Amino acid sequence: ISMVIYPLSLISLVLPIDFILNIFLNILDFLNNFLASITIFKVILPIHSFIIIGIYYLIFYLFTSSLNYKYGGMLFIVLFIAYLIPKLDSKAYAYFLDVGQGDSALIISSYKKDVTLIDTGGKVEFNKEEWKEQKEKYYLTDNTITLLKSLGIRRLDNLIITHGDFDHMGEAGHLVENFKVKRVIFNRDEINDLEQELIDILDEKKIKYYKGANKLKIYKHCLEFLNTKLLDDENDNSNVVYLNYEGIKFLFMGDAGVKREKEIVNNYKLENINFLKVGHHGSDTSSSKEFINKIIPQIGVISVGKNNLYGHPNVETLNNLANSKIYRTDVDGTIEVILKKYKYFIKTYA
Repeated sequence: ISMVIYPLSLISLVLPIDFILNIFLNILDFLNNFLASITIFKVILPIHSFIIIGIYYLIFYLFTSSLNYKYGGMLFIVLFIAYLIPKLDSKAYAYFLDVGQGDSALIISSYKKDVTLIDTGGKVEFNKEEWKEQKEKYYLTDNTITLLKSLGIRRLDNLIITHGDFDHMGEAGHLVENFKVKRVIFNRDEINDLEQELIDILDEKKIKYYKGANKLKIYKHCLEFLNTKLLDDENDNSNVVYLNYEGIKFLFMGDAGVKREKEIVNNYKLENINFLKVGHHGSDTSSSKEFINKIIPQIGVISVGKNNLYGHPNVETLNNLANSKIYRTDVDGTIEVILKKYKYFIKTYA
């Protein structure tokens, strides 16, 4: 850049050599993309700043002291500690990930024993020419993968697909192809085309998958699926997931609507829910007043995109949740819940 691009840029202001400058810019662009595609040496370490600082200083010393390797053992120890620390974390975590107009939530048990992702999100593009869409293609789940690795996680134990809508599972295939997944759980409804595409990938990679579930053990706790009866709507047949983590209660509603809500309150005793992942992005098809008054959510989390085309969240839904503290991914970004011995702490990442 200093020896070629910059001088040519200055000269092109005076002489008509734009075509020469463009040749070198294209070469630079090609080299950038080529080098960025080489990931064999890419290391993503857990986010513990003091360790990262220590590693940077050690690497700097090693490569500025005539390649003095006598401290190589120390570097190995620091890297090992960076790997080990997440495994010693007794706290559990729940993340409501900011995936725009979609859903994705992450549950991490104590000591990283079990990691569960509920939905992946999926970015829908409107009115975009095919060539431009390909050029601008990026994946939300690349961010999810980077987050998982930065937390010291190398495998998803469970990927739960609430239902087959693109904004909930559109990037499940990309995630499975680029990160290790142990098992996938679909809802009880009929398999649609998008789900079948994912199943084809699962078959190819020999990953176990199940259609419908009642309970799923995660370390010392259990995820309960509250929709064992099929209804006549894909959204209502969303996997509804309930977790009681040492007295802290979570309810993930997917896109389930009023019909499912009525069935749930009739068949289960759910009161004083601490965290409600609000159904259907805060649409008026969910979160009825009767349902909210029954489960009495302390905190409502709405996963929704900024300035979305659907007008979510609906004003009526927000009114129904007036007695709850509201977090929204379009306003607050990703919401992190830290769980520790009957207590929880909330952080947001806009």
